[in-house]
Amino acid sequence: MEKLTLVQAINLALSEEMERDPGVVVMGEDVGKDGGVFRATLGLLDRFGGERVIDTPLSETGIIGAAIGMAAYGLTPVAEIQFLGFIYSAMEQIISHAARLRTRTKGRYHCPLVIRTPYGGGIHAPEHHSESSEAYFYHTPGIKVVVPSTPSDARGLLKSAIRDPDPVLFLEPARIYRSIKEEMKGDDPIPLGEARIARSGKDITLIAWGAMVHTALKSAEAVKKEGIEAEVIDLRTLYPMDTGKILSSIEKTGRGIVVHEAPLKGGLGGEIAAIIQEKALLYLEAPVLRVAGFNTPIPLPKMEQVYLPSPEKITAAIYQTLRY
Repeated sequence: MEKLTLVQAINLALSEEMERDPGVVVMGEDVGKDGGVFRATLGLLDRFGGERVIDTPLSETGIIGAAIGMAAYGLTPVAEIQFLGFIYSAMEQIISHAARLRTRTKGRYHCPLVIRTPYGGGIHAPEHHSESSEAYFYHTPGIKVVVPSTPSDARGLLKSAIRDPDPVLFLEPARIYRSIKEEMKGDDPIPLGEARIARSGKDITLIAWGAMVHTALKSAEAVKKEGIEAEVIDLRTLYPMDTGKILSSIEKTGRGIVVHEAPLKGGLGGEIAAIIQEKALLYLEAPVLRVAGFNTPIPLPKMEQVYLPSPEKITAAIYQTLRY
């Protein structure tokens, strides 16, 4: 099979799931005729028609509200929000309704809704286009949060998200939409809640997701020249989180660093560090460090690279941890 980019893999997964299940519908701003803001839905309108590929008005609240109703009554909507920074007006629908529907109805109704949205920096976009606010949703009971970092994972994880009976926020790292290609590693769904070891090592554990996995891998390659073997864990699913793989790696290496684009304050790095100290404290040789964004809104393109974690920042944290 030819090599695909991450956005092509998402398009493939959508078409395969729509072919498999006639109840799967795609909806959002410009997803039909234009094929979505990043062309992830390109060609689906011609293939499946206007009743299953729906161009909506410019209203995130309306998109998610309508999708919740469709999900409750038997369809499987895949709603696209053009950028994660545009989702905040729909928070009422997501947190107060989608996340609570199964609990509120004591299991009589489910909400098999997938919300797809590009997220993260590195694309030199204007304000509200580079948000990394995954912690809001991780904090909300009833929502699963998925972040692929490779084309194969994007395809397999999206299939699982669509087949899941509960709402799933599917975050797509815009920076790597087209920057990496790979052959698809099978067409089976990838179970939610299973991290992968992106690189094995024995000296320190780097924990990351999305585009930051590739940044962490670059840092791991850089310190290898100094004889340091860094293990890189790609979480893939933030909720449910594969704490087993995290703890097993920490028990082996004794040191850990969490890398994420979101601001340091209240980010998932703090949650992961707490899990490690609660369950693997006696294995630690040094405090768990965090390499993250600053506690500011992500800046405009000119200063974006100053804000984002880089291989150099991660490498500095590795040396700091090893010196402890």
